[in-house]
Amino acid sequence: MAPRIGVVTFPGSLDDSDALRAVRLAGAEPVPLWHANDTLDGVSAVILPGGFSYGDYLRCGAISRFSPVMDELIKAAGAGMPVLGICNGFQILCEAHLLPGALIRNDVRTFVCKDQAMRVESVDTPWSSHFEQGQEITIVLKNGEGGYVADQGTLDRLEGEGRVVFRYLHGNPNGSYRDIAGISNERGNVVGLMPHPEHNVDPLTGPSLDGTAFFTSVLDFLTAKV
Repeated sequence: MAPRIGVVTFPGSLDDSDALRAVRLAGAEPVPLWHANDTLDGVSAVILPGGFSYGDYLRCGAISRFSPVMDELIKAAGAGMPVLGICNGFQILCEAHLLPGALIRNDVRTFVCKDQAMRVESVDTPWSSHFEQGQEITIVLKNGEGGYVADQGTLDRLEGEGRVVFRYLHGNPNGSYRDIAGISNERGNVVGLMPHPEHNVDPLTGPSLDGTAFFTSVLDFLTAKV
């Protein structure tokens, strides 16, 4: 039986259907999860997709972080469940303190939508193991508040502990400190990134298939645990 991977839909989520499709194409069973439910429906991993979750007018992710499903997700993440936050999902993970730092308005003060080059800095997470260390990939980026910020001590700790998972190449699109595109928690099971790998799993929807490895990585991780 294929592992079941949940995708949470918040009011305003835009890319939940894309994430569900990416999970299916990777060979896992996609499971839609509604933000107001207080259960994860027995899934083995969870994706928080991109979009504009409700309450973003206050601060991105600040209200959706308190959705009932997040209580269960925080517990599951603490027990080692793989969790991936994409774009708005990354913001929610930071607001929930599953990841350090915060995402602020792009330094260019405009919405950025482009094919973005990144370097894989760590393959030691359930979401990045199918990449090669130092591999350069291209993933769709689309955000208005995608600048990753943290204090210097936190940034040094992320660097020193190998928790910077992805880094922007060939120009910083949003002002993220140290060109950071994605990070993980200490255990490595929780990953947040600003670009959208679910848009790079089909030749019709992106310039590469580099996003596929995110989903096959976690599938192999979950299969190996069975």
